[in-house]
This record gives sequence, C-alpha cells and structure tokens, in this order.
Amino acid sequence: MRVLLVNMPWSPIDLPSLALGILKRSVDERVPGAKAEVLHANLEFTDWITERTEFTADDYEYYALSSYFMGCGDWVFSSALYDDPAWRDQEFADAMKGKLRKSRLRMSQELHRAVPEFVEMIAERIVAYGPDVVGFTSTFQQNTAALAAARHVKRLAPHIVTVMGGANCDGEQGEAVHRNFAFVDHVIRGEGETAFPQLLTAIGEGSDPAALAAVPGLCHRAADGTPVVNPMATSPIPPVAILPPDYSGYFERLGTSVARNWVEPKLVVEGARGCWWGEKHHCTFCGLNGSFMQYRSKTPETFYSEIMELARRHRVLDMYLVDNILDMGYLSTVLPRIIESGYDLRMHIEIKANMRRSQLRTLAEAGLIYVQPGIESLNNRVLDLMDKGVSGCQNVRMLRDGAETGLSVAWNYLHGFPGETAEDYDPVIAQIPALEHLNPPVDLSARIAIERFSPYFNRPELGFDGLRPEEHYRFTYDLPESELYDLAYVFEAPQRGIGEPTVTALNDAIDAWKKHHADARLTHTDLGDRIVLVSRRRTFAWRAMELTDPYELVAFRLLDQPHTAAALTRKAAARAKDAPARDESEVQRLLDSWLALGLVFTDGGQYVHIAPSAVNEDLLRLDFMRHAHAALDAAEQPARPEPAHV
Repeated sequence: MRVLLVNMPWSPIDLPSLALGILKRSVDERVPGAKAEVLHANLEFTDWITERTEFTADDYEYYALSSYFMGCGDWVFSSALYDDPAWRDQEFADAMKGKLRKSRLRMSQELHRAVPEFVEMIAERIVAYGPDVVGFTSTFQQNTAALAAARHVKRLAPHIVTVMGGANCDGEQGEAVHRNFAFVDHVIRGEGETAFPQLLTAIGEGSDPAALAAVPGLCHRAADGTPVVNPMATSPIPPVAILPPDYSGYFERLGTSVARNWVEPKLVVEGARGCWWGEKHHCTFCGLNGSFMQYRSKTPETFYSEIMELARRHRVLDMYLVDNILDMGYLSTVLPRIIESGYDLRMHIEIKANMRRSQLRTLAEAGLIYVQPGIESLNNRVLDLMDKGVSGCQNVRMLRDGAETGLSVAWNYLHGFPGETAEDYDPVIAQIPALEHLNPPVDLSARIAIERFSPYFNRPELGFDGLRPEEHYRFTYDLPESELYDLAYVFEAPQRGIGEPTVTALNDAIDAWKKHHADARLTHTDLGDRIVLVSRRRTFAWRAMELTDPYELVAFRLLDQPHTAAALTRKAAARAKDAPARDESEVQRLLDSWLALGLVFTDGGQYVHIAPSAVNEDLLRLDFMRHAHAALDAAEQPARPEPAHV
C-alpha cells in the first residue's frame, strides 16, 4: 500500500510537520506492506507563488499565523475549493475594510485568483505519485487548502482514498468536514497514531464495515453513502505509544526551495500532551487541548534520546517544543543531561509563569532560551477571572528573572473578560513606563476570542452566550450557519469587560513600551553593605542610586519575591535586628517612595522589585545585537520604506 501524506499551505515553512512525521513512522512501522511519504506542498507553494508574484517570507507568515483570527489564509484557498477565482471576493473586501491595508487586501485578492492553478498542479502531482491513500493534515489555516486538494484529487482519480485529520478535525469539527465534503472519504478525529494505522489496515482488507467501525473517532460512509461517526476514544493514548517523528525529506526539500533564504529551520519535538494545570484549573479562554486535556509525558530517557537523535540526524540545533506546558520533572532529569551533552541547543517551550529563578536558570543553561510563560495580564483580579493560578506580581517577577537569566520571554496581553473593569487596568497602565526595560508583549493587547473546547465556549454561564461562528467562516464556506457552527473553531461573542477608552490607554502604554524597550535599562548590584541601582528609562530622571540603610537592604532583598506591606514588615523585623524597627506605616511609606522611583511593581496589595541583577543585561537580550546591526545598517545605507504590516 502506498500512502502519501500532504502538508498544504499555510503550514509554517520553517518547521517540518510533527503530525505527518509521526504518522509516517506509524505507517512504516505498524502497517505491514505499507510505505508512507510526505509531500511538502507548503514549500511547493512557496516556490510556485514566488515565480509569479512579489511574495515574501513576511507574506507567508502573515497568512500562516498573523491573520488567523481574520481567516485570510483560509479565504485565499476557498477559490480553489469552490472552483471560482472570484469566490465571494466582494464579501471579503467589505468585511476587511478598515482591518487590512490596501496592499494586503490587494495581495489577498491576487492570491485568491491564482491559487486554483496551484491546487490543480499539486493534485496532479499527488495522482502521479500513484498512492492508494492520500492523507491531509489540517491545523490553523490549512483547512480550505487541504479540502481543495482533496476535492481535485478525487475528481482526477476517484479510486484514491482520501483522509483528513488534525486539529481542525477534532470533535464536532471533524464530523462537519466529513458530512459536508463528500470527496473526503474518511476523517480521523483525535489522536491519529493508533487510528490511522487501524484505518489503513481496514482499507487493505477491503474496508470491512466491522473493521471500520472499530477505529476510534473515525468518520466513514456506509455502502449507501450515509455518513457514519464512530465514538471517539474515551482516553488519550499513553505516552509510550507516541512515536518519534520521521522528518525524512523535509530538510532536503527545504534546501532546494526559495524558502531556504527566508528561514532558519527548526526541529519540532514533543515531550508531553495535555496540560497538567488545565486538568485542575482550565483557563477560561483556552481551547488548545481540544478533546483531551489529560496530561501525559514521555519518560525522561525517551524524551532525551529523541532530542539527541533528531539533532544528530538532521544536524539542526534549533528546536520547537510543542508541549502546551513543561513537565516540571524534566528540570531534574532531561535538562541536566542536555546541559552535560555539550550540544548548543536553542529551544522554544511554554512554561508556567511562577517558576523560580533557579529553574529558569536551568532552562537557559539547557538551551530553552525562548519561553512563553502564558502571562496574559499583570492584574490579579483579571488573572483570577482567567483561572490562571498566578498573580500580577508573579508575572512581573517572571519578566524580571527572565531578563536576568538570559531568556527571551514571549507573552500576550489579553482583555475582554466578563467582570473585569477599568479599575483593574488603570494601576497597571500607570506602572508600565517603569517596566520598559523588561520584555514587552509581542503585540498590543487583544480582546479574547472564544475558542471551541474552552470553558467560555462550553459554559455560557461564564458570560458568553448566543455564540456565532466568526464572520470569516461565512464568506469562506458555502454552508448554512448551523453547519458552520460545527466546523468553526473561533466564535463571535458580545464584547465583555473593559471599553475602548481603557483599551486605547492600555495599548498606547504597550506601544510605548515596545518602542522604548531596546534603550531602557534597570539593574541592581548587591555588594553586601550596599545595593547599587542603575536606571536608563525615559520617564525617570535618576540614573544611579545606592541603598545603604540596613533595613532598606533587607526590605529590598525580601522583595525579590512578592510581599504585602504587612508581610514585609514582619519578615524585615526578624532579619534586620541591628536596624531600628519600623512599623507597617513606615514600611508603606518606603514602598510608596520606591514605587515613585520605579523600583517596585504593585498589584493586589503585593509588591515586588523589578530590577534584574546586573549580569551584562544588554548582551543577554536576544534582540540587542539585531537592534545594533539595524542601527548600523541604517547609518550606512540610504533610507528605505518599512514593509507594510497589518
């Protein structure tokens, strides 16, 4: 049996597909007589489109990631899905008025007209390969491209069995795909490592109805064409059954693509699935774990061996860990072995924001220098509404300790939670200028989207009811809204929480933070009998100061961790025995003075100091040399316009 696995646009071009890498190995090792290959159609598209238009790496990133909540990438390929180069062009233009720059709107429409030709070409390539089964993965903005290719394959070669799976096919979404697009023979909902080999075995044996009915989560068709939906698995597959990916062919294909000049490729590795925090407290806005929240992780030996084997085989040191949250046990098992290995790995990982400095240092030493701690807000009350399990001061401490340990901290600021008020945001906004030396959010604050599988979607009593599929589904698919409701992942909802005046004030402050971050600095050096502080922030006039009072030295050191004024008073009295005692009102005045100097951050009655230890902070910043080179280039070259961004 010949199996072709297809990775359509807009899958990221700097990463091989983890899903298809795992499925390839699953087929090769678990289906007797079967052999799987992967067609990197996202790279094929990159080469195809750059021969015809002025298409860039920034453009690809926009349609793959940045435009997800507007659906631009999926709309682009809807013309190929419906065989109409002008498919709902005016509806798209009307909906995007005021949201897209003219250049981006124009490019979207040009791509929309062009991609049917590409899909026809890629379908012919697929058919020429001569597969018995062709499988399409669909995640984020891959759905219409995958559906369009499946449609054209079925038109050219009706005997080829078409299968779809991936995050866009989980739960009701997979049922909707199968129900509405008859050219998709099978849809696998949920994890595919076991189900896909089972399906292939059943197909190889003649598609016996009993064998098909035994495949968990499978959508298939009865002899009369009626859709049949198998129950999904009642529990996730154990980590021992999660095979390492086989990335054969990706790096070779990238090496011949124009994309090789655009990106530095990374390996995708996986240590765990699910979320151990979400099992206890599911963050109200998060739908990332789909049908299975249950956390399970590979053994330290297995995970370490997979990392080393992938690095050795592909000679690539940049890695992206797809785990939704780090297995804390790896801090004392896998990471020390990586440190000892001598491999200079550079890795991305998602973590909890309340990790200790020593733990962050271990991450940095092991090469996990790009972290996403899921900060989302700097206010206690809003974080409680999210059920995040951290405080505003803990999140600021994370930013401070990340700067000190050399981590690049990527985080988002979110708003729009039912029950939040302007009073939750105003004190944070007022303190943002003091934080400009720490990593700002990756973008301006965004109003939350309602995602399928999130508590906000499943529990309308939390504040969101009357949900509708986001507008872009309506001008992308030719389906009634009842079907779009099952197909969609993102939903429209009435706005909740803060109004536009507060949103504007917050985003103005974040914009200034991003603009001035590269030049801002605040550090401290503890010399025992004194603490020296150095500041270079635009809203604070002072440049250097020393703390020499014994009580103040103790208090500042205690504020390495968040404290209330009362707790600080109590602990400082126990530690500063040789200094004159101070009551809580005096300590509060001290905290107020430090707040005015931009030395501490306060939220929810707690205080934490915000000055990283002086460890050559500028060189630790991963963007510093890029910033310096950009300034040098600007000085040596004539001015040129910035590329257009939405």
